[in-house]
Amino acid sequence: MSNLPSNPTQQPPLHYTESGKGTPLVLLHGFLGSSAYWDELVPLLSSSYRCITPDLRGHGRSLAPEGSYRIEQMADDIIQLLDYLQLPSATVLGHSMGGYVTLALAEQHADRLDGWGLIHSTPHEDAPQAKENRLLAVSKINSEGIAAFTDGMVEGLFAPASLEQLPKAVQKVRELGYATPPQGACGAALAMRERPDRRQILATSPKPILLVAGAQDRLIPSDRLFTSEGDNIKTHIIASAGHMGMLETPAELAEIIRDYLG
Repeated sequence: MSNLPSNPTQQPPLHYTESGKGTPLVLLHGFLGSSAYWDELVPLLSSSYRCITPDLRGHGRSLAPEGSYRIEQMADDIIQLLDYLQLPSATVLGHSMGGYVTLALAEQHADRLDGWGLIHSTPHEDAPQAKENRLLAVSKINSEGIAAFTDGMVEGLFAPASLEQLPKAVQKVRELGYATPPQGACGAALAMRERPDRRQILATSPKPILLVAGAQDRLIPSDRLFTSEGDNIKTHIIASAGHMGMLETPAELAEIIRDYLG
């Protein structure tokens, strides 16, 4: 603790919320989301854990600088937040883009992680077509606006049954996308485009690792996530979830996380 900042007046590097006491658990949201992605999950965990949910750079109520971002830069933001909170270490679980940030943390700041996990994410880099799609996303956001881009993306995040049964969750994700600063969305899209393949980090990290996939995830199928096996790696597939297990199946995801944290 002696190496951490102690100035109580310094500003946190990111907007964040926290709930509960106990073992610190940091939850990182995906692209066009915010800390609100975890609203259904946190109440199921906060009786046992200190749940910390930041808005990543460019999203929610955090700053959204102009220009392209880097995933490693977004990981450094999380380290600065841990410093601000006087936390020498924490368990970090990242959803989708938040998983890419988590992998960068595992590579560059492993000493600050008690454990880590990927939820509907992948250690692979973008394939060539995906890289092209990131540029198309930036072009569409700049030419048609963030609302049009969000509308074209949201339904693909959910399992077909969820679209019918969870209209409030779908609308919530839509509204969070609308609220994302356009320059933040573009900066984050470019960060995802340039991220490296980090399968080797998943294969060699000695930390306790959690991998959670949705059986009906149309963005990141399980074979893009389950790239390594080991005694330290726990894997789960949520049968009825698409890409948004924290909103589609929060009780099941909470039980998986509780089991992982032990």
